[in-house]
Amino acid sequence: MRLSALGDIVHALPVLAALRRSSPGIEVDWLVEQAYAPVLELADGLRQRIVVRADAEGAREEASGTSVRVFGMGTGYARAMAFLRRQRYDIALDLQGLIKSAVWARLSGAARVIGFAAAHLREQQAAWLYTESVVPPSPAHVVEKNLAMAAHLGVAAAPPTMPIVLPESAVMDHVRDAIGPARYAVLNPGAAWPNKRWPPERFAALAAAVLHRHGLVSFVTWGPSEQALAEAIVEASGGAARLAPPTRVADLAVLLAHAALVVSGDTGPLHVAAAVEAPIVGLYGPTWPERNGPWAPDDEVVSRAAECRCHHKRQCQIGRPCIEDITVDAVVEAVDRRLARAGARS
Repeated sequence: MRLSALGDIVHALPVLAALRRSSPGIEVDWLVEQAYAPVLELADGLRQRIVVRADAEGAREEASGTSVRVFGMGTGYARAMAFLRRQRYDIALDLQGLIKSAVWARLSGAARVIGFAAAHLREQQAAWLYTESVVPPSPAHVVEKNLAMAAHLGVAAAPPTMPIVLPESAVMDHVRDAIGPARYAVLNPGAAWPNKRWPPERFAALAAAVLHRHGLVSFVTWGPSEQALAEAIVEASGGAARLAPPTRVADLAVLLAHAALVVSGDTGPLHVAAAVEAPIVGLYGPTWPERNGPWAPDDEVVSRAAECRCHHKRQCQIGRPCIEDITVDAVVEAVDRRLARAGARS
């Protein structure tokens, strides 16, 4: 059970890889909400994606062999519960730690319902619904926290593995039509939390610096309601940036996987970039990179979390988000370091 969100689901994927590595014959299903189901199209090793809170219902078989069961809201929840119980699960893992995810885990009918200990849950009442609790390492990156669930099941420790298979995508045709075979950077300025967004004029200045110093044209990605933001950065970049095409999650993963550099705040696309091993510079304000940051040792972060007064709050409490204290020069220096490492390893 990891119902949402994009980055959080990515951070949970190493548990799937660890389980499959330890027990190759294991069958794993994943319960997810419709809005975040597309990221699981990239996951290798699932038997079924079970999609809830959907607009319509149905079942289909994907090219990868994964079955997809979709249950709508309202009476669809009862059908989803009945479907889960028919699967006769041995174990339900709640990797989300909310009451709603714990309820689904319990309603699955699994003999063992496992979640994190109450002190490590955002909604501590969820712990009442578990038959077993796991105490994760602390402090730890969220990927390590999730892997504590696999360790509880006897899976031997190993470096995190992302079970991702990149699909065919037309997004690279758009890139090649725009810049030919040249390398490129990706700038991701959006974020659901306003205080995770670095100012757009600084992204534009960064694009100009990246082109001047490293010869990389930047593609600016955008999600729902973010196109105007991306267009403003492109307009202010003096020709250094291009607007990325509309992308599904799968297209975004392909675009990021082929990038020479990705610069983003703490949001889903950054974590997808980490999962496909793109070179990253992460920008952090109200969240801790030690917990949510890219995990490759070569990646760079520029963080103001130590000075932040509103950790893990969606809105700045003092009227000026601390991420705005990150200067263009500081990010350019981080980009220089990250690209130097990438060049040394190529």
